[in-house]
Amino acid sequence: MDTRNEVREFLSTRRARITPDQAGLPAFGGNRRVPGLRREEVSLLAGVSVDYYTRLERGDLSGASDSVLDALARALKLDDAETAHLFDLARTANASPMARKPRKKADGLRPSIQRLLDAMTGAPALVRNNYFDFLAGNALGKALYAPLFAEPAPNSARFAFLNPAARDFYLEWERTTEELVATIRGEAGRNPYDKKLTDLVGELSTRSDRFRTLWAAHNVRYHRTGVKRINHPAFGDLELTYEAFELPADPGLHLSTYTAEPGTPSEEKLKLLASWAATDAAAEVPVRREV
Repeated sequence: MDTRNEVREFLSTRRARITPDQAGLPAFGGNRRVPGLRREEVSLLAGVSVDYYTRLERGDLSGASDSVLDALARALKLDDAETAHLFDLARTANASPMARKPRKKADGLRPSIQRLLDAMTGAPALVRNNYFDFLAGNALGKALYAPLFAEPAPNSARFAFLNPAARDFYLEWERTTEELVATIRGEAGRNPYDKKLTDLVGELSTRSDRFRTLWAAHNVRYHRTGVKRINHPAFGDLELTYEAFELPADPGLHLSTYTAEPGTPSEEKLKLLASWAATDAAAEVPVRREV
């Protein structure tokens, strides 16, 4: 990853989205040549000189202190994920050559994690790595994501952008892909020298116009909780709340669980899906069932 270019694009896109009114500044003159704040306005808000901010936005974060980064985050109204991304970029810019290597990852899935998944019978549960490969899941999780697990190597990013079935499976495909790219961007910021992750980004950029466009936006977000609306090939529409957790003892692994609101059609369908998952029929993606 070209860190200087990442910094330049990230800061300039964040600056472009904020108007003087949003920043609490008077908008002098009616003919502004930039869509958002000017560099001198950001420097004023951050309490740094125009020359220094210009240097930062040109991609040079070397030597930038935490206080300067905090001031930039406030000036650009960065959220928690964006602020963490800015600090990740600065950490990379200030890292010694010896430190510029991929972070240690878990070697594989520990048996105790699989036992934990298998013990969760009422909620779909899946484990992915930082490359968005699904490494494991309980029976209900694999049944919920049946179209994805039908692939030889289940990968949520490749499925979302390269498999036409994803547009039907995700009822909010556009929002899902936006969130997915923003999550990948965060992973890339934390692990800029990870070749496997860089190769995944390169592959998706080459093969998907949608991914390439979203990647250029430089949006970043955490994937911690939210609502997922899917169109299951057997049971139709389900609206589920997901919770995502990092596994502290297994660097790079994430556990995701899904639940339905009590008393909703989605809860009933999830119970039926659990019954279906417990049978041999779950080995194949069946035709739609009326519920």
